[in-house]
Amino acid sequence: MIIDSLENADKYLSVHKHFAKAFEYLKNEDLQSLEVGKTVIEEGSLTSAVSAKEGAKVEDAKFEAHNNFIDIQVCISGKEKMGWSTRSVCTNPVAPYNPEKDVIFYNDKPGMYFELQPGQFAIFFPEDVHAPMIGEGVIKKLVIKVKI
Repeated sequence: MIIDSLENADKYLSVHKHFAKAFEYLKNEDLQSLEVGKTVIEEGSLTSAVSAKEGAKVEDAKFEAHNNFIDIQVCISGKEKMGWSTRSVCTNPVAPYNPEKDVIFYNDKPGMYFELQPGQFAIFFPEDVHAPMIGEGVIKKLVIKVKI
């Protein structure tokens, strides 16, 4: 997992072959004016999804991981609390991995929590189980799915 602000995004361009394109997209968009919905950035490699929803309570947050995609999750407005644990300590899946949606949910609880402010991001790799969208009020965020 990586947590940082968009102003430092260039430090992470070499972490994955698609990160340069993903962060270029973020740099060139007016995040505040993005409409809710999905966009293909690069067919088969990068997609983005903008959402604006009421934040969940800690106990109601979904705790998830992905096998085939890395998430770059950017807070656009509001304050988003997130939970995290390494997948190696999560032992209680809700159901088997869903390959069509590339997701597995866990009944386990996060080992730690942190909060993103507007302009900050978190990167979750397949070994990162995360519980996003925790908070009060409407949270607007953008998630870029990066094909591994």
